[in-house]
Formats: sequence, C-alpha cells, structure tokens
Amino acid sequence: MLQIFYDSQTFYQLKDLEKLGPKKGVISQSVKDVIDSLVGDDLVFKDKIGTSVYFWSLPSQAGNQLRQVRSKLERDIETYKKQEGELQEKCKASKKGREDSDERETALADLRVVEQRHKDLHEELNKYADNDPAVYDSMRNATKVAHDAVNRWTDNVFALQKWCSSKFPEAREKLDELYNEVGITEDVDYLD
Repeated sequence: MLQIFYDSQTFYQLKDLEKLGPKKGVISQSVKDVIDSLVGDDLVFKDKIGTSVYFWSLPSQAGNQLRQVRSKLERDIETYKKQEGELQEKCKASKKGREDSDERETALADLRVVEQRHKDLHEELNKYADNDPAVYDSMRNATKVAHDAVNRWTDNVFALQKWCSSKFPEAREKLDELYNEVGITEDVDYLD
C-alpha cells in the first residue's frame, strides 16, 4: 500500500485505494484496515477536507521520520552514557572508606557480634512474653468474658429447667434423670 503512495506521490480517497489495493496484492476488504494501521504508525497521513477524507504519503516524509527517530535515539544514547558515567562515579564514591583493611574487618566483626547479641536478647525477650503486662491484661479481660459467659449459660440452663418443669410437671422425675445424665446436677450454680 505504501508503494502506491510513493509511486504516484498524490492524494487518495479510501474508495480509490480500495480499487488500487488489489492490483498491489492487498485484498480489497482489508484495504481500510491496512490504511488505518499505516495511519496509526505515522507512515500515511490523513486529513478531512469538507466531507471527504484524503490520504497521502511521500517518500521524503518517511525519510524525515526516520531521521527524527535516529536523532532521538542518538540523544537517548548520549543521555544513557551520561547516566552511566554518573552511576560509576557514585559507585566509586560509595566504595571510598570501604577498602579492605584490618580496621574495617575488626569493625565488621564487631558488628556481627552486636547483631548476634541483639538476636539473642530478642529471643530471650520472647521467652518472657507471657509475663508481659499487656498479655496479662488481655488474659484478665478474656477471663472476665469467660466468667460472664459461664454465668449467662447457667442462667439459661435454670430458665430452661423452669420452663420444662412448668410445661411438663408430670415428667419431673424423667427430666431430673436427663439433667443428671448430661451433667446438670443440684451442685450447678453461678460462679462468684
């Protein structure tokens, strides 16, 4: 399709291109898609004049585009070379004072000892986590919640016993046997 534009160096409407496309080996149904793709790649230009849409592409425009792309890439290369130089300088600067020496080795050994000591102290601190006041307070709060729940369920059991006794007075002995089987004896009472 580009060859059609380059050979004639003129303007075309889509209907003209659909007639010329099959002569260059492009299926007439796909001419519009090919032209849209070329327009998207900035290889073919289009403009609406009045109610008509015209397409064109000149070999000099393609050359100009290639020169622009090349100059942009060259600028990018220069920028990246400059950044590489700066990074190498930073790397050299960061290595200053880190040369291998007895003093540095001693400092690194001391650092490893201090880090190990820190790790050991942290592990020892974890051993005593059960005696942490925050843990103690949370356990005390959990105990209070459990105590209230036990008393609430005891109250529910007594209410159920009372309801069963009033609803089924003739089965009182059978109900007492069932209560004993599940562990509800006369000793069951509220917790203080």
